[in-house]
Parts: sequence; C-alpha cells; structure tokens
Amino acid sequence: MCGRYTQTAKLQDLMDRFGLDEPDFELAPRYNLAPSQDAPVVGVNPNTPDTRTLRLMHWGLVPYRAKDAAKPIINARAETLAQRPAFRWLLPRRRCLVPADGFYEWRKEGRIRTPMRFTLRSGEPFAFAGLWDRWLRPDGNSLYSFTIVTTSPNSVLEPVHNRMPVILRPEDEAKWLDPANANPDALAALLKPYPAELMDGYCVSRAVNSPVNDSPECIAPEEAPLTLVPRSNLQADP
Repeated sequence: MCGRYTQTAKLQDLMDRFGLDEPDFELAPRYNLAPSQDAPVVGVNPNTPDTRTLRLMHWGLVPYRAKDAAKPIINARAETLAQRPAFRWLLPRRRCLVPADGFYEWRKEGRIRTPMRFTLRSGEPFAFAGLWDRWLRPDGNSLYSFTIVTTSPNSVLEPVHNRMPVILRPEDEAKWLDPANANPDALAALLKPYPAELMDGYCVSRAVNSPVNDSPECIAPEEAPLTLVPRSNLQADP
C-alpha cells in the first residue's frame, strides 16, 4: 500500500514538469503527506482536454454513491480496478496524476518497524496513477477526493512491502490522463512496477511515524541504508 508520501517540489517546477496552468492557490512543500489531508492532483480540463490543471483534493476516495465519508479509500489495487464497483466507473472517466517525489514504507524486523523513504535515483518529481471522484456533502458542498493505485513491488520494495504505488513512466502519463483512452486492457498495461534500477530507498527518522510532523527532518537520512534482501530469504522470527 501507500500510506505516506512527499511532495516537496516548487510550484513552478511542477508546472514545468507536468505542463500545468498556474493554479489559484499556494503550494507548500509536504514532507509527510497522510490520508485525510489535501494534496495537489493533476487532471485534464474537461472543456479543453489538452490543458492540464492542478487542484487540491482530499486523499481518501469517497465514491459519489457513498452514504457517508466514514470509509475513504486511500489505495486501489491495479489488478481489480475494472471489477470493483467503487472503481470500475472511474477507470474510464476519472483518472488523475498525483505528483510526488518520494514515499514511505516501514520495514518490519521482529518488533522493530523502521521507516524508509523511496525515491527516484534522479531525485526528480514523478506521478502516481490515481483515480478521483466527487461526493456531495450533506450541506450541499462537493468533496473532491482521490485514491492512489498500487501494484506488486519491484525488487527494491519487495523486501519491505508486498505492494507499491504505481509510478507512471513519464511517457505513459499522457496515456493515463487521455479521456479518449478508456480501454481497460490498455490502461492496465500502464500499471506496472516501476523499474527497480531507477529507484533508491533509505532509512529516515521515526518522526515520520506521526502525521503531525511535516518538516525536512522527515526525509533526512537517519542511518546507513539497510541491506535489502527478498522476503523469501528472511528467517522467521524465533
């Protein structure tokens, strides 16, 4: 799964990277984005499909048919998007990019949980594949929310977790956003593990354990990187 991530790039850098119109809000660096918080999301303008927009959305999808917002969905499995009722209507219609420059997972060794941050080796921003929806609040106001799509892990993530967020290859981002691309098989082909040789992971401070902490301390290396080995090679706890 993906339960925390970072988005520290400056607004102008995101505008250049994703070809965005300038939004009408300020964008602060986020070092510990958590579910239930608002985060920037890239979509297409329905009136001008060639134009990409940036807007803030609630992380934790609330489907438009939901009776309430009590059970938001922070992640969606790539393998079942076309089958699950909450996603199968969104897949051909409401796809988005979720800008990020890193994400966290926790390595479990016995009773010890060590937070780790995973980034591209280039250090550049990237995009998670996402789905979004609009839910009408009881007061009549709209809640725009999103979920991050996950897939099986690559060899960098596999020792730490059995899922990873879908990081779209730059050349696939336009295909994911394209409103004319509604073929489930063509979309599924984009939702693959990101190449392991292009990623790095390192240990960070346990300050990231609390979503209250949102400062550069969260992404600072804490110690020498762990030696990652496949889960199948790990011995069971005594």
